[in-house]
Amino acid sequence: MSSICAALGAPENGYPQANLLTDTRLGSARNILLLVIDGLGYEYLRTRGDGSVLSRYMRGKLTSVCPSTTASAIPTFLTGVAPQQHGYTGWFTYFKELADVLAVLPFRPRHGGESLASAGFSPTGLCGAQPLFSRLDVESTAIMPAWIADSDFNRAFNGPAASRPYSDLKGFFKAIKASIKRNSKRHYIYAYWPQFDSLAHAYGVGSEQVYQHFQQLETGLAQLLRALAGSDTALILTADHGFIDTTEERTIYLHDHPELQQTLLLPLCGEPRLTFCYVHPHAEERFKDYIETELSHGMTLLPSSQLLDEGWFGAGERFSALSDRIGHYTLVMKENYKIKDWIMGERQYIHLGVHGGVSSAEMYVPLVYCEL
Repeated sequence: MSSICAALGAPENGYPQANLLTDTRLGSARNILLLVIDGLGYEYLRTRGDGSVLSRYMRGKLTSVCPSTTASAIPTFLTGVAPQQHGYTGWFTYFKELADVLAVLPFRPRHGGESLASAGFSPTGLCGAQPLFSRLDVESTAIMPAWIADSDFNRAFNGPAASRPYSDLKGFFKAIKASIKRNSKRHYIYAYWPQFDSLAHAYGVGSEQVYQHFQQLETGLAQLLRALAGSDTALILTADHGFIDTTEERTIYLHDHPELQQTLLLPLCGEPRLTFCYVHPHAEERFKDYIETELSHGMTLLPSSQLLDEGWFGAGERFSALSDRIGHYTLVMKENYKIKDWIMGERQYIHLGVHGGVSSAEMYVPLVYCEL
C-alpha cells in the first residue's frame, strides 16, 4: 500500500515501499489496478498454482497484517496503514467507545440487530486513519460484490470513489474492464473478490471445490490480461490472508471449559486463531493457570501488551484506542488449533478452513505484478 500511495501522490503513510515493486512502472502507469482475492495465500499459489498465470507473474510474498484476517486487512487496503494506526483488530472487536463488541465489517453488535449506522455512527469514527480514496488526487473506483457494495462499512471508506457492484465472477472481470476502458485520466481501481475465502471456510482450503474455483479465477484472469493489453495498466494482485485447514478434534470450545469461561469479562474477541481475552481482575491468576495447565497444548498465552511492544500490529505511532481493542491477554493458537465461543442466540457454525493466526500459511500472501 505504501508503493501504491507513492505512485498516486498520496501523503506518505510511515511505512517503506515494497522492495518487490521498485523496478516497476507503477509511478507512471495510467491505471493502477489492485486485485484482492480474499484468502489466496502464498503457499496455496506456490503449491497448487504451479504453471498458472498467477504463478508466472508472481514476484514473491508479502506478510499480511496481524491478525491475518479480512476484518483487519481490508481496512489496511482502504486506509493504506496497518492495524497499528487504523485500530481494527479482528472480526469481533470490543469498542470501549460503544461499550460493545461489534462484528466489524457488518458494523453491527455481535449479539445482532441493526447496523450502528442507523443510530448515527460511522465506521470511520472508530478508525484511527482516513480513507485512502479521499487522499488521492486521481479518479478512483471500488469494485465490490453487490451484496456488500453499499454496506455501511464500504460507503464510509470508499468516500469519493465510484462504486461498481457485480453479482458473479463474469461480472467481476467485466466491471474491471469497463472501469479501465471508460476512463482516459489517471485512475486507481480497487477490486475485491470474496468467493475463494468463502469456499475455503466451508470445504477447507485443500478441497477440490477451492481448486476448481482457483481454475475459474485463472481463466478469468487470463482473459482479463488479453482484454487490457495496451491499456497502460499496472496490475497488482494480492490477498488479505492465507488459510489453513483444521478439524473438529483441533477445535477448543469455550463452553467445554466453564472454569475458564467464568474468568472472562467479555466474550472472546479477535479471531479463533488469535484471540483477545478480557479477564476479571480478581480472576487473573486462575485464568493464566487454567490456560497453562489445561490448554497449553493448543495455544500460547501472551500479555497483549507484549504484542504492542513487539510491533505485531504495525510500526510507528499507535492509534490511541488500540490497546483497548486487544484485551488483557492474547491466545496465539498452535499448529491448526482454534478456539470458539458462542453468545446467547448466536447462530452456530463450523469453519473447516481458518485464518487469523501467525502461521506461514496464514500470514504470507502473494505479490503478483503485471504491466499491460
